[in-house]
Amino acid sequence: MNNFEFYSPTKVIFGKDVEQQVGAEIKKWGGNKVLVHYGGSSAKQSGLLDRVEAALKEENLKYVLLGGVEPNPRISLVRAGIDLCRKENVDFILAVGGGSVLDSAKAIALGVPYEGDVWDFYDRKASPSEALPHGNIITLAATGSETSSSSVITKEENGLKRGCNTELNRPKFTLMNPELLYTLPPYQTACGIVDIMMHTLDRYFSPGGINEITDRIAEALLQTVIQYGTVCMKDPYNYEARSEIFWAGSLSHNHLTGLGRMGDWAVHQMEHELSGMFDVAHGAGLSAIWEAWALYVYKEDIMRFARYGANVWKLNLNYENPEETALAAIQATKDYFSSLGMPISIPQLLGKKATDEEMREMAVKCTFFGKRTIGGIKILGEEDIYNIYQGANK
Repeated sequence: MNNFEFYSPTKVIFGKDVEQQVGAEIKKWGGNKVLVHYGGSSAKQSGLLDRVEAALKEENLKYVLLGGVEPNPRISLVRAGIDLCRKENVDFILAVGGGSVLDSAKAIALGVPYEGDVWDFYDRKASPSEALPHGNIITLAATGSETSSSSVITKEENGLKRGCNTELNRPKFTLMNPELLYTLPPYQTACGIVDIMMHTLDRYFSPGGINEITDRIAEALLQTVIQYGTVCMKDPYNYEARSEIFWAGSLSHNHLTGLGRMGDWAVHQMEHELSGMFDVAHGAGLSAIWEAWALYVYKEDIMRFARYGANVWKLNLNYENPEETALAAIQATKDYFSSLGMPISIPQLLGKKATDEEMREMAVKCTFFGKRTIGGIKILGEEDIYNIYQGANK
């Protein structure tokens, strides 16, 4: 097992009606005036925003509202949020919504005390040193952003989608009520299931040597998501299934499932370019390119893929020909994504094939214009990335 540090300071409050505790939690962190950041109309129509406002008023907390967060959250709204916080002397940020809302709120929290443009942090031109405290009421099981150190933002001008990882992004608390997931559209539920799985798979398929406890945690989480993901799709009001998926989403991205491994993250990095260019849902983009990536890299560690097939998908491990098991595991994953209604190729995702020029552009952007390679199980350069896009474009 490689050396690692594990730090997950976010307070998790899980269960029915926990969103009503939000005012008291903000007060514990010294909040006096709150930016309530949310997405579209669902927060209002569901009555959640009304309950949040009532909870803040009960604690005599002042607040301002900023809605309008879209999937693949935009830097323009982040900048507007920073300006609003400065104007209103906001000292705490509350995100109410899914991963995009949380990512946008984290970016605002980083930007308020910073004298430059917050995009500097995402463009690797500067590192943040302080941030406003922030918490969340999460309404989607997917990104794990409710406890993670990451934030991903899209710059509209050139379609660049970039992440910023810093411990300052860790929320002070998350309020997780599985009942808030009941009314999610099936497509959003399915996208979330894929994202949860990929947060663990991108850690699992990477170098790390003997690492049994981490690997077994990862395998158990994947089995749980596969089992209860199917239940959620068939019975969206199943509280137990929603609970299992919800908690798995947090555990999949607080680093627990990859401790002692370096991580790979190639699929996530390639998907960022795909959704940055075409504005597609993140989970759908991941499922569209995962098989092409897996087929491109699996020979670097056939036994790893074979173990995945045996321990997660319960396939018989062919010790004489482990490649057979490895390929069957890749097929099982693809079939599961398809059973959720997720696209398993770029044409299924976009309704058309990507052009050669588009794939070349995404490959160049993915290397940060020649400044980096990606991947862990196999190091990928521009030509490799282009080849994987091609493999997914059939």
